[in-house]
Amino acid sequence: YNYNLAWIFLTFLGVLGIHRFYMGKWLTGLIYLLTGGLFLVGVLYDFWTLNEQISERNRWE
Repeated sequence: YNYNLAWIFLTFLGVLGIHRFYMGKWLTGLIYLLTGGLFLVGVLYDFWTLNEQISERNRWE
């Protein structure tokens, strides 16, 4: 997964969960979509941990 693309998705579409869908996390992507990014708490968490999440997903590939 591309770091830059994931960061763009998170920055501009984070409350819709697009970055989660991009990383293959369909369930949490849907939850973000329905709750506005877990009422922004989830988006703030992802701003803190996105690089680690991408690295972990890339190890699986």
